[in-house]
Amino acid sequence: MLEFRTQGFNGYAVKYSPFFDSRIAVASSANFGLVGNGRLYILGLTPRGIVAEKWFDTQDSLYDLSWSETHENQIVVAAGDGSIKLFDIALDEFPVQSWQEHKREVFAVHWNLVAKDTFCSSSWDGCIKIWNPHRTESLVTLPTHSCTYSASFSPHSPSVLSSVSSDSQLRIFDLRTPASVSNHLTLSIPLHTPPQIRPGLAPSSGIPPAEALTHDWNKYRDTIIAAAGVDRLIRTFDIRAPHQGPAAILPGHDYAVRKVTWSPHLSDVLLSASYDMTCRVWTDGTAMGHGKEERAMGDQLAFGAGRELGKMGRHTEFVIGVDWCLFGSEGWCASCGWDERLLVWDVRSIMGS
Repeated sequence: MLEFRTQGFNGYAVKYSPFFDSRIAVASSANFGLVGNGRLYILGLTPRGIVAEKWFDTQDSLYDLSWSETHENQIVVAAGDGSIKLFDIALDEFPVQSWQEHKREVFAVHWNLVAKDTFCSSSWDGCIKIWNPHRTESLVTLPTHSCTYSASFSPHSPSVLSSVSSDSQLRIFDLRTPASVSNHLTLSIPLHTPPQIRPGLAPSSGIPPAEALTHDWNKYRDTIIAAAGVDRLIRTFDIRAPHQGPAAILPGHDYAVRKVTWSPHLSDVLLSASYDMTCRVWTDGTAMGHGKEERAMGDQLAFGAGRELGKMGRHTEFVIGVDWCLFGSEGWCASCGWDERLLVWDVRSIMGS
């Protein structure tokens, strides 16, 4: 396990470069993101360990980041003052572009993995905006009317994107639909809906709505999304059957789940980061076939054949960000948190722990 200290700054998001297996970016904030400056770290993995290749200071906290899919040196960040900034790491000090349309903190940014010429942002102001890095104004604004903690484009379509927000809703937007009908909204799934009762299983107890903080599209199955938040549960949904409730419910975290991300290598595996100071690796059970479904560890909140595969507890404060390495062996990942530490580690080393 490798470690880097983000001295004086608490980590909020970490992302591997889609171009280089040895480059990692971290978005961080002073004073736990409550007040003060932000810092974008560009880190390199070297034979001597993790070294800071460059960093950029900002006037307000940074909450998320996303690498450009077309330019290996460009990265966009989400800031607490409602701004979005595009940095070129080949240049010094200042961003090459800045946008200021959101009225509240911007909590998520995500690059379009298919079209590659746009990215989206979501904010506490109840809006998602779509941007082109070469335009000075946003292209589209999608209202959610709720504090939106996470938004992302589908990795399978250039025009489909999704969000989760404080009203416990998973929303799907399709930019190919007429904007006049419902602002491109095609589907809204209540995350707290109990799963459909199946033969041989006892009915699941109802869960009250809770703020949804994170979600991610499966990289191999284009209709599967994982979502999680304040109620500590990770749920997977098949958007082809929105009224059937979650396909799997994975309990285990002791506090709110701050980040979930599907593996880029295995269709059934995902990672999570939580306020309980752990990262955990899970299977949703789909790679195990469709045999008898069991309640995980006797937990009445569990549903489906998914289960926890391992737990990493080396952080000493809230873990906020986690990301998989796209290259090389299928288990490497990075995590960051409020303990001012970035950890790079192999998921396979915690299997069964």
